[in-house]
Amino acid sequence: MLIGEFAARTGLSPDTIRFYVRKGLLAPETGAKGGRNPYQIFSERDTSTARMIRFAQSLGMPLKEIAKIAAELQRQGLTPAREVELMDEALARLQRKAAELAELTDYLRAKRDWVARGKPGAEPRFLDLSPCPSSPEWEAGESSSTASRGKGK
Repeated sequence: MLIGEFAARTGLSPDTIRFYVRKGLLAPETGAKGGRNPYQIFSERDTSTARMIRFAQSLGMPLKEIAKIAAELQRQGLTPAREVELMDEALARLQRKAAELAELTDYLRAKRDWVARGKPGAEPRFLDLSPCPSSPEWEAGESSSTASRGKGK
Protein backbone atom coordinates (compact mmCIF):
# COMPACT_ATOMS: atom_id res chain seq x y z
CA MET A 1 0.00 0.00 0.00
CA LEU A 2 1.16 3.54 -0.68
CA ILE A 3 1.68 6.20 1.98
CA GLY A 4 -1.88 7.61 1.75
CA GLU A 5 -3.53 4.29 2.46
CA PHE A 6 -0.90 3.48 5.09
CA ALA A 7 -1.60 6.82 6.81
CA ALA A 8 -5.34 6.10 6.81
CA ARG A 9 -4.84 2.62 8.26
CA THR A 10 -2.44 3.66 10.98
CA GLY A 11 -3.84 7.06 11.88
CA LEU A 12 -0.41 8.62 11.34
CA SER A 13 0.18 11.69 9.23
CA PRO A 14 2.30 11.29 6.07
CA ASP A 15 4.91 13.58 7.69
CA THR A 16 5.12 11.31 10.75
CA ILE A 17 5.44 8.27 8.49
CA ARG A 18 8.26 9.91 6.53
CA PHE A 19 9.97 10.81 9.82
CA TYR A 20 9.74 7.19 11.01
CA VAL A 21 11.21 6.02 7.69
CA ARG A 22 14.10 8.53 7.97
CA LYS A 23 14.80 7.32 11.51
CA GLY A 24 14.80 3.70 10.39
CA LEU A 25 11.73 2.78 12.44
CA LEU A 26 9.85 1.77 9.30
CA ALA A 27 11.46 0.18 6.26
CA PRO A 28 9.00 0.10 3.37
CA GLU A 29 9.94 -1.46 0.07
CA THR A 30 10.68 0.82 -2.85
CA GLY A 31 8.51 0.54 -5.93
CA ALA A 32 9.62 0.93 -9.54
CA LYS A 33 7.34 3.92 -10.19
CA GLY A 34 8.03 7.46 -9.08
CA GLY A 35 11.15 8.41 -11.01
CA ARG A 36 13.84 10.02 -8.83
CA ASN A 37 11.61 9.59 -5.79
CA PRO A 38 10.37 6.00 -6.03
CA TYR A 39 7.13 5.12 -4.30
CA GLN A 40 7.39 3.57 -0.88
CA ILE A 41 5.26 0.47 -0.53
CA PHE A 42 4.13 -0.38 2.98
CA SER A 43 3.16 -3.87 4.09
CA GLU A 44 0.87 -5.25 6.78
CA ARG A 45 4.02 -5.80 8.84
CA ASP A 46 4.77 -2.06 8.57
CA THR A 47 1.23 -1.38 9.80
CA SER A 48 1.83 -3.60 12.81
CA THR A 49 5.21 -1.97 13.42
CA ALA A 50 3.67 1.52 13.32
CA ARG A 51 1.08 0.50 15.90
CA MET A 52 3.81 -0.91 18.15
CA ILE A 53 5.81 2.32 17.84
CA ARG A 54 2.78 4.37 18.93
CA PHE A 55 2.08 1.94 21.77
CA ALA A 56 5.68 2.12 22.98
CA GLN A 57 5.54 5.92 22.83
CA SER A 58 2.33 5.91 24.87
CA LEU A 59 4.27 4.05 27.55
CA GLY A 60 6.81 6.85 27.59
CA MET A 61 9.49 5.04 25.61
CA PRO A 62 11.66 7.50 23.66
CA LEU A 63 11.98 7.03 19.90
CA LYS A 64 15.73 6.46 20.28
CA GLU A 65 15.05 3.42 22.45
CA ILE A 66 12.35 2.18 20.06
CA ALA A 67 14.76 2.58 17.13
CA LYS A 68 17.47 0.68 19.02
CA ILE A 69 15.11 -2.24 19.63
CA ALA A 70 13.91 -2.15 16.00
CA ALA A 71 17.52 -2.27 14.78
CA GLU A 72 18.28 -5.15 17.12
CA LEU A 73 15.23 -7.00 15.82
CA GLN A 74 16.24 -6.46 12.17
CA ARG A 75 19.89 -7.36 12.78
CA GLN A 76 19.68 -10.57 14.72
CA GLY A 77 16.14 -10.96 15.97
CA LEU A 78 15.24 -11.08 19.63
CA THR A 79 16.03 -14.01 21.84
CA PRO A 80 13.23 -15.26 24.09
CA ALA A 81 15.16 -13.86 27.07
CA ARG A 82 15.34 -10.41 25.41
CA GLU A 83 11.64 -10.53 24.57
CA VAL A 84 10.82 -11.31 28.20
CA GLU A 85 13.10 -8.46 29.32
CA LEU A 86 11.33 -6.01 26.99
CA MET A 87 7.91 -7.20 28.13
CA ASP A 88 8.94 -6.85 31.79
CA GLU A 89 10.03 -3.26 31.09
CA ALA A 90 6.71 -2.55 29.34
CA LEU A 91 4.78 -4.03 32.25
CA ALA A 92 6.74 -1.91 34.73
CA ARG A 93 5.99 1.23 32.68
CA LEU A 94 2.30 0.32 32.57
CA GLN A 95 2.22 -0.25 36.32
CA ARG A 96 3.85 3.16 36.96
CA LYS A 97 1.44 4.82 34.56
CA ALA A 98 -1.54 3.07 36.21
CA ALA A 99 -0.40 4.32 39.63
CA GLU A 100 -0.04 7.87 38.29
CA LEU A 101 -3.50 7.71 36.70
CA ALA A 102 -5.02 6.36 39.94
CA GLU A 103 -3.46 9.25 41.87
CA LEU A 104 -4.78 11.79 39.37
CA THR A 105 -8.22 10.14 39.36
CA ASP A 106 -8.39 10.34 43.17
CA TYR A 107 -7.43 14.02 43.09
CA LEU A 108 -9.95 14.91 40.35
CA ARG A 109 -12.73 13.01 42.11
CA ALA A 110 -11.99 14.82 45.40
CA LYS A 111 -11.82 18.21 43.65
CA ARG A 112 -15.04 17.56 41.72
CA ASP A 113 -16.86 16.54 44.90
CA TRP A 114 -15.51 19.62 46.72
CA VAL A 115 -16.75 21.94 43.94
CA ALA A 116 -20.13 20.14 43.75
CA ARG A 117 -20.59 20.66 47.53
CA GLY A 118 -20.05 24.41 47.11
CA LYS A 119 -16.33 24.49 47.97
CA PRO A 120 -16.60 24.02 51.74
CA GLY A 121 -13.38 23.93 53.75
CA ALA A 122 -9.92 23.50 52.34
CA GLU A 123 -9.52 22.86 48.65
CA PRO A 124 -8.19 19.39 47.78
CA ARG A 125 -4.59 19.65 46.63
CA PHE A 126 -2.59 17.58 44.27
CA LEU A 127 0.35 17.29 46.63
CA ASP A 128 2.83 15.38 44.49
CA LEU A 129 4.09 18.12 42.20
CA SER A 130 7.19 16.18 41.21
CA PRO A 131 7.59 15.25 37.54
CA CYS A 132 5.97 12.04 36.39
CA PRO A 133 8.49 9.21 36.35
CA SER A 134 7.29 7.95 32.98
CA SER A 135 8.12 11.26 31.27
CA PRO A 136 11.18 10.66 29.03
CA GLU A 137 12.37 14.27 29.36
CA TRP A 138 12.47 14.05 33.14
CA GLU A 139 14.10 10.62 33.11
CA ALA A 140 16.90 12.14 31.08
CA GLY A 141 17.19 15.01 33.57
CA GLU A 142 15.80 17.69 31.24
CA SER A 143 13.15 20.27 31.91
CA SER A 144 10.21 20.38 29.53
CA SER A 145 11.39 23.71 28.12
CA THR A 146 14.83 22.30 27.40
CA ALA A 147 13.33 19.21 25.78
CA SER A 148 10.96 21.24 23.66
CA ARG A 149 13.84 23.34 22.32
CA GLY A 150 15.69 20.16 21.36
CA LYS A 151 18.72 20.93 23.51
CA GLY A 152 18.53 17.68 25.39
CA LYS A 153 18.85 15.48 22.30
